[in-house]
Amino acid sequence: MRPYPSRPARLAVAAPPAAAFLLLLGAACPAVAADGEPDRDFTIEDSRITESSGLAASRLHPGVYWTHNDSDDGPYVFAVDSRTGKTVATITMRGVGEPRDVEGISIGPDGDIYVGDIGDNLDGSWSHVWIYRFPEPKALRDATVTATQYDVKYADGARNAEALMVHPKTGRVYIASKNEDGGGLYEGPAELTTGAPNTFRRVGEVPWVTDGAFSPDGGSLVLRSYFSARVYDFEDGRIGESRSVAAPFQRQAESVTYTADGSALMFGSEGAGSGVVRVEVEGGPEKEGGQGEKGKPSGSGSPSSGAGDGQDGDGKGSVGLGAVVVIGAGVLWFALRKKRG
Repeated sequence: MRPYPSRPARLAVAAPPAAAFLLLLGAACPAVAADGEPDRDFTIEDSRITESSGLAASRLHPGVYWTHNDSDDGPYVFAVDSRTGKTVATITMRGVGEPRDVEGISIGPDGDIYVGDIGDNLDGSWSHVWIYRFPEPKALRDATVTATQYDVKYADGARNAEALMVHPKTGRVYIASKNEDGGGLYEGPAELTTGAPNTFRRVGEVPWVTDGAFSPDGGSLVLRSYFSARVYDFEDGRIGESRSVAAPFQRQAESVTYTADGSALMFGSEGAGSGVVRVEVEGGPEKEGGQGEKGKPSGSGSPSSGAGDGQDGDGKGSVGLGAVVVIGAGVLWFALRKKRG
C-alpha cells in the first residue's frame, strides 16, 4: 500500500469576525472525551483527518465509523473507533482514478460501502460526478481494495451536492443537492451500472443540505445543514412529514449518520481534532445507560435550532448561546484591531 501523502501546509492569516466566530464556536463546544463505550461523543484523533465530510456506522464492527476527507485528498477511507477516536483501518481505493471532491459515504443492505465523489463547488461546472463502491472489510486493518466506479449525472443538469444516502432496504442510492435557495432530493436507478451514466431524477424538495442518512429501518431520512437538522418520514421512495432535531453547534457541520441500532444520530464536523456528538432519537430504542433526553445531545455539544430559525423549543437556548459567541467574537476582533492600532 502506498504511503498516505502529506497534506500541504496552509498559511495562517488574521481572522475576520466570521472566522473568529467559528474558532470560538469550536472551542465552546468540545466533544466529550471517549469513556470506553461505543457510539458516544468522541473526538477524531487522526491528524490526517482534517476535513471529515461524511460518516457511516459500520455494519460489521460495532462502534466503528467510516469517514473520509473532503476534496483533493486521494482515494482514502478511514475506520474510526468511537471508543477511542483512533483510526483502526485506512482503506485505499484503486481503480477509481483521482477523486475530485468526496462529500458523502453510506453503507447499503448488501454490506457495500458507497463513497460519493459528488461535490461541485462551482455549482454545475462538471457534467458528471462519481460514486465508488466496495465491500466493507471483514477485518479492520490497512488495505488496498478494488472499487467499482459509477458515472452519475442529473436529469435536470449538473449541480453541487454533499449528501449521499443508500436506502437500507431497497439499496437504491439518493443524493441531496446543496443550494442556498433550497436543493433537491435525487433518486438513482434501481441498480447502478457501469459503462454508461446513471441518471438521478429529482423526487423532492429539501433545504440547504451538507449530509444525510437513512435510519436502519429505512423509515426516516435525516438531513443536516450547517446550523440545523430535520428528520423526514420516508415511504415508497418519497419524503413526507418532517420534524426538527436538536443538532449540536459545530465548527463546520458536515456529516451525520444513525448509529447501527438506530438509537441515536451521530453529528460530525470538519477540522483537525473534530468532534462527533451523539443525539438521542426521539421515540427510538435508547441504548442502555444512554445519556441525555430523547432528541437532545448526550454530551457537551450544544443543540442548534432544529429549523434554523430559532423558533423551536430546543433552538431558543442555542440561539442565546450563538448570540453570546457572536458578541464575544466581535469584541475580540475589535480589541485586537485596537491593540494593533
